[in-house]
Amino acid sequence: MSTLFTYLEDFASLFFPKTCCACGHSLVKNEELICTSCRYNLPYTEFHLLDNNMLQMHLAGRFKFEFSIACLYYYKQSKVQNLIHNFKYKNKPELGVLLGTMYADHIKYFIEAHPVDLIMPVPLHTKKLRQRGYNQSAYFAQGLSEGLGIPADALSLKRVVDTDSQTSMSRFDRSENMKEAFKVENPSLLKGRHIMLVDDVVTTGSTLEGCALALLDIEGVKISVAAAAMSAG
Repeated sequence: MSTLFTYLEDFASLFFPKTCCACGHSLVKNEELICTSCRYNLPYTEFHLLDNNMLQMHLAGRFKFEFSIACLYYYKQSKVQNLIHNFKYKNKPELGVLLGTMYADHIKYFIEAHPVDLIMPVPLHTKKLRQRGYNQSAYFAQGLSEGLGIPADALSLKRVVDTDSQTSMSRFDRSENMKEAFKVENPSLLKGRHIMLVDDVVTTGSTLEGCALALLDIEGVKISVAAAAMSAG
């Protein structure tokens, strides 16, 4: 049966070839979603190896955090933009899980030295969740959770305000727009926990700031940040 399935899969690939979500080239056998060449040559930030990385500087002074890291640099008209576009808008949540497990391999020893208790994705408002059908950050968090062996919690943090579009806002106005946008369910269950907030792409950081400030109201909570990508121009 498995041999027959392989033949059928190979036959189907002649008419509906699978392509890499980053470069668009056809995938070969045993490749899934991202080709081997892209996996090795994507612009990894290696922020976990830097004492004062770009994301730390970007978030400094906005809320207290233990560490801030991101997997990839995000550039317009790039392979990473293609990945994120496929992930968020082309109904490929499994790509988020893959990116999470890939990043877990990169940061495993770093996390052992800087342990966290819980991985928590940035939530979507219910309106946007209905439109998209899934929370992309939750799938990235799932991949990190599986790769690092740390539980993920996609339920405790809620987005209760559907904030206006922030494209034309200043950094200050974006931060103000995010205040009171998030609410924590059962905060007593999170007391004293070190939570790693997870986002897909960090641009201004205002969404992370809103989430972090809501969580830091809880006694003893510590926050760290991990993102699939950080905008670099």
